Amino acid sequence: VECAKGMKIVTDMPGSAMGDVDVLLLPGGMGTRRYVGDDAVGGWLRKVAAAGTLMTSVCTGSLVLASAGLLTDRPATTYWSQLDYLQELDPSIELRHDDRFVDSGEVVTAAGVSAGIDMALHLVKRLHSDERARQVKKAIQYDPQPPV
Repeated sequence: VECAKGMKIVTDMPGSAMGDVDVLLLPGGMGTRRYVGDDAVGGWLRKVAAAGTLMTSVCTGSLVLASAGLLTDRPATTYWSQLDYLQELDPSIELRHDDRFVDSGEVVTAAGVSAGIDMALHLVKRLHSDERARQVKKAIQYDPQPPV
């Protein structure tokens, strides 16, 4: 995968060879658009989700989840400027315009970059404990008090 700014992400194996996946994170950004409507990607995502993987996204990664049918009849969010597009992809999605992240059980979506940090801490709490989430928050010096 080549990112919007040219960085390349190279894997050791194709997705088909990964085996069981506990949590899958779909990041956002302009590069996600190429996977919206991609039948091969959508099919792989549905297969991974059906195996019990916790499906998560940050920002416009949710567009790919919606395109694969994984947000049907669920509450979800995405980056603020893409909420209308998310709804166009699947009108059954219950848009959460003001939520930083939405946990609907098997799928968790986050609105944007800093909301992705909130979601990550939520996932640490969900999958481990409150105490571990507090430790991670301290380790990354996350103290969301914007200066503006």
